[in-house]
Amino acid sequence: MRFGLNFFPSFRLSDATTAAYFDQVLRLCERADELGYHSVKTVEHYFHDYGGHTPNPIVLLSAVAARTKRIRTITGAVIPAFNNPIKLAGELAMLDNLSHGRLDAGFGRAFIPKEFEVFGVGMDESRARFEEGIDIITRLWTEERVSYEGKFHKFHDVRLMPRPIQKPHPPIWIAAIMSRESFVWAGRHGCHVMVVPYAGGLDPLREMVQVYRDAWREAGHPLGNEQIQASLHCYVAETRKEATEGFKPRFERYVEVFAEAVQSWSGQQSAQYAGYGKLVDAISAQTPEKVIDNHTALVGSPEEVVEQIQFARNILGEFEPSMQINFGGIADKEAFRTLELFASLVMPKFTSSGHR
Repeated sequence: MRFGLNFFPSFRLSDATTAAYFDQVLRLCERADELGYHSVKTVEHYFHDYGGHTPNPIVLLSAVAARTKRIRTITGAVIPAFNNPIKLAGELAMLDNLSHGRLDAGFGRAFIPKEFEVFGVGMDESRARFEEGIDIITRLWTEERVSYEGKFHKFHDVRLMPRPIQKPHPPIWIAAIMSRESFVWAGRHGCHVMVVPYAGGLDPLREMVQVYRDAWREAGHPLGNEQIQASLHCYVAETRKEATEGFKPRFERYVEVFAEAVQSWSGQQSAQYAGYGKLVDAISAQTPEKVIDNHTALVGSPEEVVEQIQFARNILGEFEPSMQINFGGIADKEAFRTLELFASLVMPKFTSSGHR
Protein backbone atom coordinates (compact mmCIF):
# COMPACT_ATOMS: atom_id res chain seq x y z
CA MET A 1 0.00 0.00 0.00
CA ARG A 2 1.29 3.46 -0.94
CA PHE A 3 1.06 6.65 1.09
CA GLY A 4 1.38 10.21 -0.12
CA LEU A 5 1.28 13.79 1.09
CA ASN A 6 -1.15 16.45 -0.10
CA PHE A 7 -0.10 20.06 0.35
CA PHE A 8 -3.27 22.12 0.18
CA PRO A 9 -2.64 25.56 1.74
CA SER A 10 -5.50 26.52 4.06
CA PHE A 11 -4.22 29.17 6.43
CA ARG A 12 -4.42 32.89 7.16
CA LEU A 13 -1.43 35.18 6.87
CA SER A 14 -1.88 35.66 10.62
CA ASP A 15 -0.94 31.96 10.96
CA ALA A 16 2.14 32.02 8.70
CA THR A 17 3.59 33.79 5.70
CA THR A 18 3.36 32.21 2.27
CA ALA A 19 7.16 31.96 2.17
CA ALA A 20 7.23 30.20 5.55
CA TYR A 21 4.57 27.77 4.36
CA PHE A 22 6.60 26.89 1.27
CA ASP A 23 9.73 26.43 3.40
CA GLN A 24 7.82 24.02 5.63
CA VAL A 25 6.45 22.09 2.64
CA LEU A 26 9.91 21.63 1.14
CA ARG A 27 11.41 20.44 4.42
CA LEU A 28 8.55 17.99 4.92
CA CYS A 29 9.02 16.69 1.37
CA GLU A 30 12.74 16.16 1.85
CA ARG A 31 12.08 14.10 4.96
CA ALA A 32 9.15 12.24 3.36
CA ASP A 33 11.44 11.26 0.49
CA GLU A 34 13.85 9.72 3.01
CA LEU A 35 11.06 7.95 4.90
CA GLY A 36 9.57 6.17 1.89
CA TYR A 37 6.40 8.12 1.16
CA HIS A 38 5.26 7.55 -2.41
CA SER A 39 3.94 10.91 -3.63
CA VAL A 40 3.59 14.64 -3.10
CA LYS A 41 0.54 16.45 -4.45
CA THR A 42 -0.29 20.16 -4.72
CA VAL A 43 -3.32 22.13 -5.89
CA GLU A 44 -4.25 24.98 -8.25
CA HIS A 45 -6.57 27.58 -6.68
CA TYR A 46 -6.85 31.35 -6.68
CA PHE A 47 -7.89 34.43 -4.70
CA HIS A 48 -8.75 32.81 -1.33
CA ASP A 49 -6.86 31.56 1.72
CA TYR A 50 -8.33 28.21 0.66
CA GLY A 51 -5.71 26.99 -1.82
CA GLY A 52 -4.88 30.41 -3.20
CA HIS A 53 -1.25 30.33 -2.08
CA THR A 54 -0.54 27.83 -4.88
CA PRO A 55 -1.96 29.24 -8.12
CA ASN A 56 0.61 27.15 -10.01
CA PRO A 57 1.37 23.71 -8.54
CA ILE A 58 4.02 23.09 -11.21
CA VAL A 59 6.23 25.78 -9.68
CA LEU A 60 6.09 24.29 -6.19
CA LEU A 61 6.54 20.73 -7.47
CA SER A 62 9.62 21.83 -9.41
CA ALA A 63 11.14 22.95 -6.12
CA VAL A 64 10.11 19.62 -4.54
CA ALA A 65 11.71 17.68 -7.40
CA ALA A 66 14.97 19.58 -6.93
CA ARG A 67 15.15 18.59 -3.26
CA THR A 68 14.11 14.93 -3.52
CA LYS A 69 15.32 11.79 -5.28
CA ARG A 70 12.50 9.27 -5.52
CA ILE A 71 9.13 10.64 -4.37
CA ARG A 72 6.61 11.23 -7.19
CA THR A 73 5.19 14.69 -7.87
CA ILE A 74 1.46 15.00 -8.63
CA THR A 75 -0.45 18.02 -9.86
CA GLY A 76 -3.59 17.72 -7.82
CA ALA A 77 -4.88 19.30 -9.94
CA VAL A 78 -4.11 21.70 -12.76
CA ILE A 79 -7.13 23.26 -14.46
CA PRO A 80 -7.32 23.12 -18.28
CA ALA A 81 -10.20 25.65 -18.27
CA PHE A 82 -7.92 28.33 -16.78
CA ASN A 83 -4.79 27.52 -18.80
CA ASN A 84 -3.89 27.30 -22.45
CA PRO A 85 -3.46 23.51 -22.91
CA ILE A 86 -0.53 23.93 -25.30
CA LYS A 87 1.38 25.90 -22.68
CA LEU A 88 0.27 23.50 -19.95
CA ALA A 89 1.49 20.49 -21.95
CA GLY A 90 4.93 22.06 -22.27
CA GLU A 91 5.15 23.07 -18.61
CA LEU A 92 4.14 19.60 -17.43
CA ALA A 93 6.64 17.98 -19.80
CA MET A 94 9.29 20.31 -18.41
CA LEU A 95 8.50 19.13 -14.87
CA ASP A 96 8.66 15.51 -16.03
CA ASN A 97 12.20 16.20 -17.26
CA LEU A 98 13.24 18.16 -14.17
CA SER A 99 12.05 15.30 -11.96
CA HIS A 100 13.59 12.61 -14.24
CA GLY A 101 10.23 11.01 -14.94
CA ARG A 102 8.58 11.46 -11.54
CA LEU A 103 5.51 13.40 -12.71
CA ASP A 104 1.92 12.24 -12.36
CA ALA A 105 -0.34 14.74 -14.16
CA GLY A 106 -3.60 15.38 -12.33
CA PHE A 107 -6.36 17.46 -13.95
CA GLY A 108 -9.52 19.00 -12.52
CA ARG A 109 -12.52 21.05 -13.62
CA ALA A 110 -12.46 23.59 -10.73
CA PHE A 111 -15.63 24.32 -8.78
CA ILE A 112 -15.41 27.78 -7.19
CA PRO A 113 -17.60 30.31 -9.06
CA LYS A 114 -15.35 33.29 -8.27
CA GLU A 115 -12.45 31.65 -10.13
CA PHE A 116 -14.58 31.16 -13.26
CA GLU A 117 -15.86 34.73 -13.01
CA VAL A 118 -12.39 36.26 -12.83
CA PHE A 119 -10.99 34.15 -15.67
CA GLY A 120 -14.05 34.90 -17.81
CA VAL A 121 -14.91 31.22 -18.27
CA GLY A 122 -18.50 29.99 -18.06
CA MET A 123 -19.08 27.19 -15.55
CA ASP A 124 -21.30 25.46 -18.08
CA GLU A 125 -18.25 25.16 -20.35
CA SER A 126 -16.04 23.57 -17.71
CA ARG A 127 -16.47 19.94 -18.70
CA ALA A 128 -16.04 20.58 -22.41
CA ARG A 129 -12.92 22.71 -21.76
CA PHE A 130 -11.59 20.04 -19.38
CA GLU A 131 -12.04 17.21 -21.87
CA GLU A 132 -10.71 19.19 -24.85
CA GLY A 133 -7.73 20.37 -22.82
CA ILE A 134 -6.72 16.85 -21.77
CA ASP A 135 -7.18 15.60 -25.35
CA ILE A 136 -4.86 18.32 -26.66
CA ILE A 137 -2.24 17.72 -23.97
CA THR A 138 -2.23 13.96 -24.50
CA ARG A 139 -1.90 14.31 -28.25
CA LEU A 140 0.93 16.86 -27.93
CA TRP A 141 2.76 14.47 -25.61
CA THR A 142 2.42 11.44 -27.88
CA GLU A 143 2.35 12.71 -31.48
CA GLU A 144 5.24 14.32 -33.34
CA ARG A 145 3.13 17.08 -34.88
CA VAL A 146 -0.44 18.00 -34.03
CA SER A 147 -3.16 19.98 -35.79
CA TYR A 148 -6.39 20.57 -33.89
CA GLU A 149 -9.87 21.89 -34.63
CA GLY A 150 -11.80 22.02 -31.37
CA LYS A 151 -14.55 24.11 -29.83
CA PHE A 152 -12.14 26.29 -27.86
CA HIS A 153 -8.74 25.78 -29.50
CA LYS A 154 -7.56 25.64 -33.10
CA PHE A 155 -3.96 25.27 -34.22
CA HIS A 156 -1.93 23.74 -37.04
CA ASP A 157 1.27 21.71 -37.22
CA VAL A 158 2.53 22.11 -33.65
CA ARG A 159 5.50 20.16 -32.32
CA LEU A 160 5.64 20.24 -28.53
CA MET A 161 8.90 21.05 -26.81
CA PRO A 162 10.14 19.65 -24.52
CA ARG A 163 8.91 16.05 -24.78
CA PRO A 164 8.02 14.19 -21.59
CA ILE A 165 10.44 11.53 -20.37
CA GLN A 166 7.75 8.97 -19.52
CA LYS A 167 6.33 7.01 -22.45
CA PRO A 168 3.81 7.17 -23.88
CA HIS A 169 3.17 10.01 -21.36
CA PRO A 170 3.05 10.64 -17.61
CA PRO A 171 0.23 8.88 -15.72
CA ILE A 172 -3.00 10.92 -15.84
CA TRP A 173 -5.23 11.47 -12.82
CA ILE A 174 -8.69 13.03 -12.70
CA ALA A 175 -10.00 14.95 -9.70
CA ALA A 176 -13.53 13.65 -9.05
CA ILE A 177 -15.63 14.87 -6.14
CA MET A 178 -19.39 14.71 -6.63
CA SER A 179 -20.03 14.37 -10.38
CA ARG A 180 -20.80 10.86 -11.57
CA GLU A 181 -19.75 11.91 -15.07
CA SER A 182 -16.20 12.58 -13.87
CA PHE A 183 -15.85 9.04 -12.48
CA VAL A 184 -17.26 7.50 -15.66
CA TRP A 185 -15.04 9.63 -17.92
CA ALA A 186 -11.91 8.75 -15.94
CA GLY A 187 -12.66 5.02 -16.07
CA ARG A 188 -13.45 5.02 -19.78
CA HIS A 189 -10.27 6.89 -20.62
CA GLY A 190 -7.99 4.76 -18.46
CA CYS A 191 -7.18 7.55 -16.00
CA HIS A 192 -6.65 7.24 -12.27
CA VAL A 193 -8.90 9.18 -9.86
CA MET A 194 -8.28 11.53 -6.94
CA VAL A 195 -11.21 11.62 -4.51
CA VAL A 196 -12.16 13.65 -1.43
CA PRO A 197 -14.01 11.54 1.18
CA TYR A 198 -14.88 14.41 3.55
CA ALA A 199 -16.81 16.20 0.76
CA GLY A 200 -19.59 13.63 0.76
CA GLY A 201 -18.73 10.74 3.07
CA LEU A 202 -17.39 7.26 2.51
CA ASP A 203 -20.68 5.54 1.67
CA PRO A 204 -21.61 7.77 -1.29
CA LEU A 205 -17.99 7.62 -2.41
CA ARG A 206 -18.10 3.82 -2.36
CA GLU A 207 -20.78 3.97 -5.06
CA MET A 208 -18.78 6.44 -7.18
CA VAL A 209 -15.62 4.34 -6.89
CA GLN A 210 -17.58 1.32 -8.10
CA VAL A 211 -18.92 3.39 -11.01
CA TYR A 212 -15.31 4.25 -11.88
CA ARG A 213 -14.12 0.65 -11.66
CA ASP A 214 -17.08 -0.55 -13.76
CA ALA A 215 -16.32 2.05 -16.46
CA TRP A 216 -12.64 1.03 -16.39
CA ARG A 217 -13.52 -2.64 -16.83
CA GLU A 218 -16.15 -2.04 -19.52
CA ALA A 219 -13.64 0.01 -21.53
CA GLY A 220 -11.31 -2.99 -21.59
CA HIS A 221 -8.47 -1.54 -19.52
CA PRO A 222 -6.31 -4.05 -17.60
CA LEU A 223 -8.07 -5.02 -14.38
CA GLY A 224 -6.19 -3.99 -11.25
CA ASN A 225 -4.24 -1.23 -12.98
CA GLU A 226 -6.69 1.47 -11.95
CA GLN A 227 -5.58 3.60 -9.02
CA ILE A 228 -7.53 5.64 -6.48
CA GLN A 229 -6.06 8.30 -4.27
CA ALA A 230 -8.06 9.77 -1.37
CA SER A 231 -7.34 13.13 0.22
CA LEU A 232 -7.48 12.82 4.02
CA HIS A 233 -6.54 15.20 6.80
CA CYS A 234 -4.06 13.42 9.05
CA TYR A 235 -2.96 14.29 12.57
CA VAL A 236 -1.05 11.68 14.56
CA ALA A 237 0.16 11.98 18.15
CA GLU A 238 1.21 9.58 20.89
CA THR A 239 -2.30 9.56 22.40
CA ARG A 240 -5.83 10.04 21.10
CA LYS A 241 -6.38 12.97 23.46
CA GLU A 242 -3.33 14.83 22.25
CA ALA A 243 -4.25 14.17 18.60
CA THR A 244 -7.87 15.28 18.84
CA GLU A 245 -7.00 18.41 20.82
CA GLY A 246 -4.30 19.41 18.32
CA PHE A 247 -6.47 18.57 15.29
CA LYS A 248 -9.49 20.60 16.39
CA PRO A 249 -8.29 24.23 15.96
CA ARG A 250 -6.38 23.52 12.75
CA PHE A 251 -9.31 21.73 11.11
CA GLU A 252 -11.62 24.53 12.21
CA ARG A 253 -9.33 26.97 10.42
CA TYR A 254 -9.49 24.77 7.32
CA VAL A 255 -13.30 24.77 7.39
CA GLU A 256 -13.32 28.53 7.95
CA VAL A 257 -11.28 29.31 4.84
CA PHE A 258 -13.06 26.63 2.76
CA ALA A 259 -16.50 28.03 3.68
CA GLU A 260 -15.29 31.50 2.75
CA ALA A 261 -14.13 30.32 -0.68
CA VAL A 262 -17.43 28.63 -1.56
CA GLN A 263 -19.52 31.62 -0.53
CA SER A 264 -19.54 32.57 -4.20
CA TRP A 265 -21.93 29.64 -4.71
CA SER A 266 -24.69 31.65 -2.99
CA GLY A 267 -27.32 32.30 -5.64
CA GLN A 268 -25.37 30.34 -8.26
CA GLN A 269 -26.55 27.33 -10.24
CA SER A 270 -24.94 25.26 -12.95
CA ALA A 271 -26.26 22.17 -14.64
CA GLN A 272 -22.73 20.78 -14.73
CA TYR A 273 -22.38 21.12 -10.94
CA ALA A 274 -25.53 19.47 -9.64
CA GLY A 275 -25.74 19.74 -5.86
CA TYR A 276 -22.83 22.14 -5.54
CA GLY A 277 -25.15 24.95 -4.47
CA LYS A 278 -25.44 23.14 -1.15
CA LEU A 279 -21.69 23.33 -0.59
CA VAL A 280 -21.82 26.42 1.61
CA ASP A 281 -24.05 24.80 4.22
CA ALA A 282 -22.36 21.42 3.90
CA ILE A 283 -18.86 22.80 4.46
CA SER A 284 -19.90 25.12 7.27
CA ALA A 285 -21.49 22.15 9.05
CA GLN A 286 -18.25 20.17 9.09
CA THR A 287 -16.71 19.80 12.54
CA PRO A 288 -13.60 17.99 13.79
CA GLU A 289 -15.83 15.54 15.64
CA LYS A 290 -17.89 14.76 12.54
CA VAL A 291 -14.98 13.98 10.25
CA ILE A 292 -13.40 11.76 12.89
CA ASP A 293 -16.68 9.93 13.58
CA ASN A 294 -17.35 9.56 9.83
CA HIS A 295 -13.87 8.10 9.21
CA THR A 296 -13.05 10.86 6.69
CA ALA A 297 -9.93 12.00 8.55
CA LEU A 298 -7.03 10.09 10.10
CA VAL A 299 -6.74 11.35 13.65
CA GLY A 300 -5.43 9.63 16.76
CA SER A 301 -2.60 7.47 18.02
CA PRO A 302 -0.70 5.38 15.45
CA GLU A 303 -2.70 2.30 16.44
CA GLU A 304 -5.99 4.12 15.92
CA VAL A 305 -4.90 5.50 12.56
CA VAL A 306 -4.04 1.98 11.39
CA GLU A 307 -7.62 0.96 12.20
CA GLN A 308 -9.03 4.04 10.44
CA ILE A 309 -7.12 3.27 7.26
CA GLN A 310 -8.30 -0.32 7.31
CA PHE A 311 -11.89 0.86 7.78
CA ALA A 312 -11.65 3.08 4.68
CA ARG A 313 -9.92 0.32 2.77
CA ASN A 314 -12.75 -2.08 3.50
CA ILE A 315 -15.17 0.41 1.92
CA LEU A 316 -13.14 1.77 -1.00
CA GLY A 317 -10.88 -1.18 -1.76
CA GLU A 318 -7.21 -0.57 -2.50
CA PHE A 319 -6.37 3.14 -2.46
CA GLU A 320 -3.53 5.52 -1.68
CA PRO A 321 -4.12 7.93 1.21
CA SER A 322 -2.94 11.40 0.16
CA MET A 323 -2.60 13.07 3.52
CA GLN A 324 -2.82 16.71 4.47
CA ILE A 325 -0.53 17.04 7.48
CA ASN A 326 0.05 20.81 7.65
CA PHE A 327 -3.42 22.24 7.11
CA GLY A 328 -4.81 25.26 8.93
CA GLY A 329 -1.45 26.72 9.89
CA ILE A 330 -0.03 23.67 11.66
CA ALA A 331 3.42 24.29 13.12
CA ASP A 332 6.59 22.37 12.31
CA LYS A 333 6.55 20.35 15.50
CA GLU A 334 3.09 18.92 14.86
CA ALA A 335 3.55 18.34 11.13
CA PHE A 336 6.87 16.54 11.53
CA ARG A 337 5.50 14.48 14.43
CA THR A 338 2.69 13.22 12.20
CA LEU A 339 5.15 12.54 9.38
CA GLU A 340 7.54 10.57 11.57
CA LEU A 341 4.97 8.63 13.63
CA PHE A 342 3.05 7.66 10.52
CA ALA A 343 6.19 6.43 8.76
CA SER A 344 7.53 4.47 11.72
CA LEU A 345 4.35 3.01 13.25
CA VAL A 346 1.57 3.11 10.61
CA MET A 347 3.15 2.44 7.21
CA PRO A 348 4.88 -0.80 8.26
CA LYS A 349 1.52 -2.32 9.19
CA PHE A 350 0.54 -2.17 5.53
CA THR A 351 3.76 -2.39 3.55
CA SER A 352 4.85 -5.54 5.39
CA SER A 353 1.60 -7.33 4.46
CA GLY A 354 2.56 -7.48 0.83
CA HIS A 355 0.17 -4.79 -0.35
CA ARG A 356 1.53 -2.20 -2.72
